[in-house]
Amino acid sequence: MLLIYGDPEKFAALPADVRDNWHGEYMEFTQTIAKSGELVAGDALQGIDTATTVSVEGGATLTTDGPFAETKETLGGFYIVDVPDLDRALVLAAQIPDARSGKVEVRPVLDVGDM
Repeated sequence: MLLIYGDPEKFAALPADVRDNWHGEYMEFTQTIAKSGELVAGDALQGIDTATTVSVEGGATLTTDGPFAETKETLGGFYIVDVPDLDRALVLAAQIPDARSGKVEVRPVLDVGDM
């Protein structure tokens, strides 16, 4: 899984033409990995202002407005890819536009059948 983290303030500070170009880069990247058969799923997430965090303590469900962690960089989207190894996943992660100003975390999806 390629988890895309970015700083919304940093993105907003980019010139408008750069921000507009990123959309096209994302579309091109998505089409490329779809054509190669590596794309399993992916999507952008709405902003952190729409997040609600849920926890259960002593049997009571608690909800908090906002994301789980208070950080500058927030989870903005993801791709699930089917690739032969970590090296290929790292190559793909480096092609994601947000890797230039944020971070892309690469993490294997746990196969619950192996538990």
